[in-house]
Amino acid sequence: MKKLLKLIKFIDKNILKWFFVGFIFFAPLWPKIPIKIINYTYIALRADDIYLSILTSIFFIQLLRKKVVLEKRFFILFSIFWIFVFSSFLWNIYISKNIEYPHLGFLHSLRRIEYMIVFFIAYSLVKTKKDFFEIIKYFFIAVWLVVLYGIGQKFLNFPAVQTMNPEFAKGYLLYLTPEARISSTFAGHYDLASFLVFSIPIILSFYFLFNQKKYLFLFILSLIILIYTASRISFGAYIIAVFSFLFFIKKYKFSIFVIILTILLMLTTGELTKRFLKTFQIRTILVDEKTGAVYIGQKITTKELPAGSFYIKLKDQNKEIKNEINLNEFKQKIVEEKLKEATLSGKISNINKEEFITTISANLKPVNTVVSDISFATRLQVEWPRAINAFKKNPFLGTGPSSITEATDNDYLRWLGEFGFFGTLSFLIIIFNIIKKTFFSIKKKLDKNNFPFIGFTFGLGALLINASYIDVFEASKVAYTFWIIAGLFIAFRNLSFKNEKN
Repeated sequence: MKKLLKLIKFIDKNILKWFFVGFIFFAPLWPKIPIKIINYTYIALRADDIYLSILTSIFFIQLLRKKVVLEKRFFILFSIFWIFVFSSFLWNIYISKNIEYPHLGFLHSLRRIEYMIVFFIAYSLVKTKKDFFEIIKYFFIAVWLVVLYGIGQKFLNFPAVQTMNPEFAKGYLLYLTPEARISSTFAGHYDLASFLVFSIPIILSFYFLFNQKKYLFLFILSLIILIYTASRISFGAYIIAVFSFLFFIKKYKFSIFVIILTILLMLTTGELTKRFLKTFQIRTILVDEKTGAVYIGQKITTKELPAGSFYIKLKDQNKEIKNEINLNEFKQKIVEEKLKEATLSGKISNINKEEFITTISANLKPVNTVVSDISFATRLQVEWPRAINAFKKNPFLGTGPSSITEATDNDYLRWLGEFGFFGTLSFLIIIFNIIKKTFFSIKKKLDKNNFPFIGFTFGLGALLINASYIDVFEASKVAYTFWIIAGLFIAFRNLSFKNEKN
């Protein structure tokens, strides 16, 4: 009986920690295979939702039993944000009626709590310095597994489960083509890249703290996988965050090593360089003077990023620009397609075909331009204006969660569009307070014991850069990981405050 009671006490003492450590691995590594697809969307109930429900239940039971503590100051800040989220939801359901499907709006609102609750669970488990270093090591093991799977995906044909479109989101196993961008265990290459740029400064900070080569090797492998994702915004975030971090802690010689390594890896793969070069392209396009329609002659392949319809007209219109295809042939093809369309619709008869062809040909004028790739053009012409218009519609509370579809590809505009000024400000106040705790409160900035706090802050900075081009705080695997690590670091920093006072 005594052995049984002892076993029960041991389980009671450690059950929250066991489930939490399991979630550190589960969140980034378990593929996004749906259990149930939610109607009118490709968002699904998944295994991580069920796992987190169990973990949260254990946390609240232990909280009620006073076995763990709640970080009250941050709980107030988080609660204010959640209040604005649900205020926006209720207002746009019952008053403005901007949310078409109430159950989607509710799930989108609930998701904000779901992602962020792990912050408090992580915080509650760090009671000593030893607890922090013991738990954080599992995060590094998870990063190892992510990058090793990414290498297997690139070179050994490991499958991927992605949610880049509604069909993929059904949970199919995909085998990537040689030129495809890898996603490892994540839902897409952008998510994987965001996870890595957040992790890399933290990895380097622990390398300088302990001077152990395993962290250096993990950094190198993470950089290789980051480059294979060919995510331009994440690579830019990596450059800014990592080199700012290294210069801040005065690791100038190591910076030279990282510069050389980065250049060599970029030249070796080549894909990232090609994508940067395709971001803006000088082309001669055809513009219909009557309708304003844009036609871009280009060869569409899986290896290249096609140009979008957003363009800037060049001043020199007489300059001859070398194009991928013959413009005259391309113009003739457009005219033929329009003629076929008009004939099938019955808009023209055999008598006026020549007149129709002449008119269409005369309207199509060649224009020398700088065109953006389709990725940037979609954001600039569709997604970002949609979010801005939502903000204009209701600047204070936005048009509600889920009202501007699943993606905006800019978290700042998404917050403004969905939650308005109040919701956006309350979220940014949380981020500011995290940075304040982990960075601005450090008195001896170059003490190596403070390197992990500095590394975490620059990792967060990389995420904030990514948020300008991706909904990074809405990507579940990235969001879970960020709030887990944030909770661990805030708890560790509070312990450091106590030690400094004593």
